[in-house]
Amino acid sequence: MKDSTKCLHAGYSPKNTEPRVMPIVQSTTYVYDSTADVAAVFDDPTRSLIYSRFANPTVMAVEDKICALEGGVGAMCTSSGQAASLLSVLNLCQAGDSFISLSEIYGGTVNLFAFTLKKLGIECIFVDKNASDDEINAAFKDNTKLVFGETIANPALSVLDIERFANIAHAHNVPLIVDSTFATPMLCKPFDFGADIVIHSTTKYMDGHAVQGGGIIVDSGNFDWTKGDFPELTTPDESYHGIIYTETYGKMAYILKARMQLMRDFGCYPAAHSAFLLNLGLETLPQRMKNYCENALTVAKYLKGCDMVESVTYPFLEGDANYELAKKYLKGGSGVISFVIKGGRDTAMKFMDSLELASNEVHVADIRTCVLHPASETHRQLTDEQLKAAGIEAGMIRLSVGLEDIDDILADIEQAFEKAK
Repeated sequence: MKDSTKCLHAGYSPKNTEPRVMPIVQSTTYVYDSTADVAAVFDDPTRSLIYSRFANPTVMAVEDKICALEGGVGAMCTSSGQAASLLSVLNLCQAGDSFISLSEIYGGTVNLFAFTLKKLGIECIFVDKNASDDEINAAFKDNTKLVFGETIANPALSVLDIERFANIAHAHNVPLIVDSTFATPMLCKPFDFGADIVIHSTTKYMDGHAVQGGGIIVDSGNFDWTKGDFPELTTPDESYHGIIYTETYGKMAYILKARMQLMRDFGCYPAAHSAFLLNLGLETLPQRMKNYCENALTVAKYLKGCDMVESVTYPFLEGDANYELAKKYLKGGSGVISFVIKGGRDTAMKFMDSLELASNEVHVADIRTCVLHPASETHRQLTDEQLKAAGIEAGMIRLSVGLEDIDDILADIEQAFEKAK
């Protein structure tokens, strides 16, 4: 099936007389015929359902759909994109380990990696995406377990050279984990370029309607964990009667360990109703992403010619620093634009407060146009040095172009510029 068909049919196939629409299984528990059956599932949770902290039929259908779209072997939904980022790292790292991350990533992820994981004894080593191969290779340590980056960085909108960083990671026998939230599988399939694990905040474009928070981890099944230093995957797990994930589950070792071990202990699994709402968003994802990209490119071209704009960043804008990488990896630039308004922080805030159609909100990738000021909102916890490393200036505005008529979007931006003068 092509992607647009998968968005409608993958994950759930009703049998004779069953509901056409994916049903909500609103239950935390599942019944067994015998105590022996229950015991067997506790030995190996992949046998069947135990408890909705691990898995739920409605959520599993969505996991299978997104897995099919990405071309993976298995997927696990989480309660948020942050939870997906956290578990994707914790699945490989423990106290005393390190990992490498690109510096141009979402501010909340910077906080998670640089501060929270540090408290757990895990070191994040940040590198610049434009650093030379030698500089990046020098950042690796004997205890480095993975490399992390974003397909389209939020809010810098730089494009990750997936193939390059995959090659560097693999040369050190570690995987590349890619957060592909802004791209979605409609615009980029990171596995095709060598990425090993893909995560998403499903709260964004996949949902598209701002009605549920969620995340997902998708495993390509391509990385050979036995060739690296991953003892938790290749040695007995005493919490599951000595099971060795790579021996028992082969290509699905990573994702099943995440579910059996981490989801068991952290319990950050989404509710069935949230998955049902997410599935509704997924069904229209191909059509929405096409429209987002068309509207955003039109707005980006308009902003580039505006006297009050210092600079515009949009991957598919000709002349953009990421234009060549965007053409290689993406089928479109998504609906998010970053631009720097002349006059700095104060002018940026005045412009945003003057918008009438667009909403000033802490969100992005909605069907409705919205704006955000990263330096004073989502990234306000970062130091000036960290803001600069993340590609954020005081006058930067993140504009998430929605699905309104393009003429109405442009008219709103124009009247806000007039008021901000």
